[in-house]
Amino acid sequence: MAHQIETHGHQAAALYARTDPWHRLGTTVAGEAFTAEDAMTLGHLGGWNVRKVALSATEVTADGVTTMDVPGFATVRTNPFTATPEALGVVGAGYTPLQNEEHAQFLNHLADASGAVFDTAGSLRGGRQVFVTMRLPQHLTIGGTDRVDLNIAALNSHDGTSAFRVLVTPVRVVCANTQHAALRDHVSSWSIRHTRNAKAAVQAARDSLGLTFAYVEAFEAEAERLIDTATTDAQFFDLVADLFATPEADAPTRVRHAHTQRQHTLARLWHDADTQADIRGTAWGAYQAVAEYVDHYAPVRTRHDPATARAVRLLTTDEPARLKARAWAALTPV
Repeated sequence: MAHQIETHGHQAAALYARTDPWHRLGTTVAGEAFTAEDAMTLGHLGGWNVRKVALSATEVTADGVTTMDVPGFATVRTNPFTATPEALGVVGAGYTPLQNEEHAQFLNHLADASGAVFDTAGSLRGGRQVFVTMRLPQHLTIGGTDRVDLNIAALNSHDGTSAFRVLVTPVRVVCANTQHAALRDHVSSWSIRHTRNAKAAVQAARDSLGLTFAYVEAFEAEAERLIDTATTDAQFFDLVADLFATPEADAPTRVRHAHTQRQHTLARLWHDADTQADIRGTAWGAYQAVAEYVDHYAPVRTRHDPATARAVRLLTTDEPARLKARAWAALTPV
């Protein structure tokens, strides 16, 4: 199915170590944890041999058939299920493929350095995007009650649409919200372009793992501040108004309806949701209400399962993170 886990018959290019992966993607259970090598074999992510192939075009006219060269290259892989060549995207001359094996090797180093364990891995959009996530061994407890687990997600694309990215994603366990905090002077992600120097850049990101732990410490300190800060209804809805534009009176009916639905959902999350237990009426609760809306209720365009579409959006696009970062920044002014 489009924009979801890659499948072939009853097989799937996905692997996860828990029955409740935080992003709800994955199809093959492999026990409590798995290795990078398992991701390559059991997850059908190995042996793709992503490569560049010169492009050409063919024109058929009454005078005959003309074949001509085309600027750029196609990225091509060996399909893990059929072993046949398969085009993934169109890229420029400077693009250098980063193989899934290199992706996994990078994470093996992170596991050795941090004690993290592999959690989920998979292929999306017919091999155009690949993800691997890991759980760090420690977790945070905000305000003595609210548990936040720590994850590292490494994301790669083979179609030229995005860089190789490594994200630190604290996850609030009670509702599986991914937290994207706009922390000053701390780094929660790296992006590495697909160029000739990509392998060296991956090594540099590995060497920068200490930035991850600095981010985690800063996140915990800011979260404690938020849970100690009382927030009124008026302050919460001022935040909502800042994050989500109010449509004009003459806006199309569907736009005004969507706005009304969003307001009702956010009000319910803020006032009544069980996930607000022990944090209701705090700035931490305000942030969590927004994050829960973005992760679990924001509209998505899909003909398939909306929850899966939202999970793919969380992993492969920046908009959810930007919205959460704006909420965090509004609640943690300098």
